[in-house]
Amino acid sequence: MRISPDEWVLYSWRELELNATIAFTWLVMALITGASWLATRRLSETEDISPFQNFLEVLVTGLADQIRDVSRQEPGRYLPFVGTLFVFIAVSNLLSVVPGYVAPTGSLSTTVALALCVFVAVPLFGIASRGLFSYLREYLRPTPLMLPFTVISELSRTIALAVRLYGNVMSGAMIAGILISIAPFFFPVVMQLLGLITGLIQAYIFAILAMVYIASATQASHRKTEPDTQSEKES
Repeated sequence: MRISPDEWVLYSWRELELNATIAFTWLVMALITGASWLATRRLSETEDISPFQNFLEVLVTGLADQIRDVSRQEPGRYLPFVGTLFVFIAVSNLLSVVPGYVAPTGSLSTTVALALCVFVAVPLFGIASRGLFSYLREYLRPTPLMLPFTVISELSRTIALAVRLYGNVMSGAMIAGILISIAPFFFPVVMQLLGLITGLIQAYIFAILAMVYIASATQASHRKTEPDTQSEKES
């Protein structure tokens, strides 16, 4: 049993290797790109819309509502990044029902890459919202002695994001393999259904945690602008 899709080498030439993680990652990206193109090439503003557009509107609206509830801010700035994380992880996990496919999220290299995207995005959103010096000042509060602990906290939550997603996907695949070897005619259907549910849940958790970290980096700026907005409404 392969623990990680990194161990499944599809093609090798000299020192170059194409493993299942890379191949299926590009497959997922191609499917998402193709589906997005099909869903958006004939957008309609009338009541007569295609099923693809209807599904896309439900997905985007649901993600926007979740971002608004978590951050208490308008979701337009964060929707492309958080939505891409959710869609990529969800599609990667849901395709596990296809025979021969291995979810790239079952590789630690993929989950680390996703977590690093969040690690970079959090300060970028924070700096864009609050300014460079205002954001960096948070690392020194309430005392400069807290700087090492704040940095360690940033790194630890990035590691936690990567390990959580990798562990859940990898362990689910291993359990499914064990149960299928014990009872190959009963457990496959049950495990496929459980895998679909678990895959969606893991995609949701990862995207929400990413938004929580981004919201924590931008909330100071939001609090400053909120009283000004309320005073303008009262006047």
